[in-house]
Amino acid sequence: MREALPRTGCGLPVPMATGDLLVVRASTIRAFGLAVAFTAALAACHGGDTKKEEAAPASQTVTVATATRTDLPRVISASGSVSAWEEVPVGAETGGLVATAVLVDEGSYVRQGQPLVQLNTALLAAQLRQQQAALQTAEANAARDDAALARSQELKERGFLSQASLDTALANQRSSQAGVAQARAGLSQAQTQLSQATIRAPVSGLIISRNVTRGQIVAAGTELFRMVRDGRLELDAQVPETDLPLLRSGMTAEIVSDQAVTTTGSVRIVTPEVDPETRLGVARIALAAGNGLRPGMFARATIDAGTQPGVSVPTASVLYRENRAGVFVLQADSTVRFTPVTVAGRTDQRTSVGNIEPGARVVVSGAGFLSEGDRVTVQAAAPGASAPAPGAATAPARK
Repeated sequence: MREALPRTGCGLPVPMATGDLLVVRASTIRAFGLAVAFTAALAACHGGDTKKEEAAPASQTVTVATATRTDLPRVISASGSVSAWEEVPVGAETGGLVATAVLVDEGSYVRQGQPLVQLNTALLAAQLRQQQAALQTAEANAARDDAALARSQELKERGFLSQASLDTALANQRSSQAGVAQARAGLSQAQTQLSQATIRAPVSGLIISRNVTRGQIVAAGTELFRMVRDGRLELDAQVPETDLPLLRSGMTAEIVSDQAVTTTGSVRIVTPEVDPETRLGVARIALAAGNGLRPGMFARATIDAGTQPGVSVPTASVLYRENRAGVFVLQADSTVRFTPVTVAGRTDQRTSVGNIEPGARVVVSGAGFLSEGDRVTVQAAAPGASAPAPGAATAPARK
């Protein structure tokens, strides 16, 4: 009987040695062919094991943290256009006169009562002199009638004058007094019109537009200048309707513009109306003086809304993918899902976010190397060990 040969792990027979002799029943050529076949089968066996090893999925080791409710500073971002706190139009009250001098230009800061335009006063000066003469005449008539009334009263007491004559003298005296009052009113009107020929600044402020030139005939009511009262500007910041309830008058803000230096401001008023199409409200932010901004410029504001309750995660866990902020949330099957979030406020350690429920487990260390659906291994932090550096990842583990 032939002795059974032992077999390899792949099921191939291995020749056995009896003493120092190897028993070969086949010819030399057949033995060589068997050796070649054995070698090929053995290589195939080991190659299959390598493929199985390479096909085994890798799992990245990460650390996770739990989203918790925390009170963090809340910052609201908004943007809008710079406008005047109060625009004041300046016009002419007296019309039909020629502008003989324009004393200021756009960009000038003027004080209340400062002359801006001088109109031709020749006609008004003549009317003023006419009214002065009319007043003198009325006063002379009043003096004459006063004296006549005094004589009539004396004659009436002596019995030399009738009551009808006394009544006539009294009526003449009252008429002359009315004439004096009318002349004085005419004189006051002429003086007022003459003073209105010099157009003055109604308030202190900055001239932002001019619509008058020298030699122009100015009509009554024509707008000649437009001013920014006291030079005060404000930012009409567009705020999402969800953030409007958090804003209060007096909250501080930082204003940034590409065309001016960074400045500060405070919320003056929050308008009660929300645009039904954009769902944006307006917060009017009063700007600090000397900000270099001009009406019509675009600017951005970050408003300090104080400490607000919310859900927070470690700041290192927040990533930006395709211009969207988000975190990788660990699922029950040890895979991760990228969840977009809204950033409401942040510190160096914690970030207040929306769209995340308290208790959710988010990836912290290694999050920057993950993709949607990746399988991960959670590394337990050693007691007293320092947390891994943000964004650091460990080498993928092999099964």
